[in-house]
Amino acid sequence: MAVPALAGQDQAQRISRETLDCAEKVFGIDFTNPEEEAALGGVNRNLGAFERLRALDIPLDTEPAITFRPYLPGKKPKPGATPGAKIKVALKSPSARRSSIDEVAFWPVTALAPLLQRRDISSTELTKMYLARLKRHNPRLNCVVTLTEDLALAQAAQADREIKAGAYRGPLHGIPWGAKDLFATRGIPTTFGAGPFQHQVIDHDATVVERLRQAGAVLIAKLSLGALAQGDRWFRGQTKNPWTPDDPQRGGSSGSSAGPGSATAAGLVGFALGTETRGSIISPSAVNGVVGLRPTYGRISRYGAMALSWTMDKIGPMCRTVEDCALVFNAIYGPDGRDDTVIDAPFVWNPDRSLATLKIGYIKSEFELAPPAAARGGEAAGRGRGDTAAGGDAGRGRGGLPPEEQRRRAEERNKLLNAALEVYRRAGATLEPIEIPGTKIAETIAFILTTEGAAAFDDLTRSKDIGDASLGTWPNAFRTHRFVPAVEYIRAQRARTLLIREMDVLMSNYDAFITPTNSQSLGLTNLTGHPAVALKAGFVAGAPLEIMITGRLYDEATTLRVALAYERATTWHTMHPTM
Repeated sequence: MAVPALAGQDQAQRISRETLDCAEKVFGIDFTNPEEEAALGGVNRNLGAFERLRALDIPLDTEPAITFRPYLPGKKPKPGATPGAKIKVALKSPSARRSSIDEVAFWPVTALAPLLQRRDISSTELTKMYLARLKRHNPRLNCVVTLTEDLALAQAAQADREIKAGAYRGPLHGIPWGAKDLFATRGIPTTFGAGPFQHQVIDHDATVVERLRQAGAVLIAKLSLGALAQGDRWFRGQTKNPWTPDDPQRGGSSGSSAGPGSATAAGLVGFALGTETRGSIISPSAVNGVVGLRPTYGRISRYGAMALSWTMDKIGPMCRTVEDCALVFNAIYGPDGRDDTVIDAPFVWNPDRSLATLKIGYIKSEFELAPPAAARGGEAAGRGRGDTAAGGDAGRGRGGLPPEEQRRRAEERNKLLNAALEVYRRAGATLEPIEIPGTKIAETIAFILTTEGAAAFDDLTRSKDIGDASLGTWPNAFRTHRFVPAVEYIRAQRARTLLIREMDVLMSNYDAFITPTNSQSLGLTNLTGHPAVALKAGFVAGAPLEIMITGRLYDEATTLRVALAYERATTWHTMHPTM
């Protein structure tokens, strides 16, 4: 790549001592006059390099030559089983045909798969049913960016031919699914939920799209996300959740995986894929009442996925049950040679193992009576977050409720959360109260996310498209974080290492820990890269309430197993919204 020449690079100094003095205040440094004079020449010489750098044509999918690893030296997991290998799941569904195929709309993959394998229904029938539901309910939910109808029907027909011929690929074969619209899909728009990108077509498929196609899954829709992975508002408006879509305070789907959460909960797809940087799987899973798995950082290739934060972005499934998440994760995890953050680590799924040998922590203060958290105002609010950092009741707001109603809801929430702990005690797990270390560090270095986002979208920030109304609060966040000093960014990454060390000590004593989804640990564990699962634990005032299970690095199997034990002991996952 040629480096453009800098016009007028031999011109007089463009930064004065007075300007440098002002900049020192931003950077928290105080040079003497002689030091300023000595630095001034170099600063002005750097301007030329900066201008040449800005003039370089750097494709949006080019990542920086800095790789984040969530594990400490000497603790890299040993290579594991082949991704996509057959795993044990309970596949069970009635053999008789339904009076209406719509009756299976809310069935999990583990129930749909036997129907397809036995040819009780065809993938084409299932796909047409979900297409009809997407068309019928999207006007109210606003969860679809692009219906991939022609592709879906072609893939479904292929699945039917293969299954008829005995070439069954596994439980995802013939299952319609939806992709958050930041995954590249060849020949189909990939909009990032943002006006400036609504006509963007990328000429290749994301790795996760390829792997699900290889598993025989049917891509039925590109689903909405908040603009550039922020919140639940995109260039066609706000995505709604199917439980309280008309509630002015609690109608949103949360974000940024808004469409995947809404569509999965509403029975419009068999499952969906989302992404998380700081809450974008956990939060919409909680608000929509679905099961969301945020895997360990570096578990799933992000090739072909929009980058918001190279050192924090993660991809994960959003499904109706825990076992569905295990199935989808098993199909998409592991190295692909195109994302060097992904390592070869095992996923050994033993769903029937007892919890009796497990030691599980819980943050005691988060299970005590307190009013529900108020809305945090979206992803870039407060501390420059890149994706929604709230979950559970958070993200909905109190909506001017009278104190007695706030109290009633808080009591109901507290009752449900503590009932979840009792489920684990009865299952034989050892439960102990814990405190999460490093919360102040995590708050201090939260700017890492939006600083990387500002770098990823710097061309947009400096273009006329930055004024597009669909971008929400991003323009100011990007402009603000353009002023983060490089030294402070690197220092924040070093502080992040301290955080990882503290969490390593904690998790060496616990197999997992349980929290509400709006836990103080949510942002912190996104920085450290730990896996988490959100799943339904009840309802408060007609809206879902969820708990979050956070596990050890690269141990999605145990994290999911802990979640599955709760799911099997309760019936919350069988409840779905009336559409």
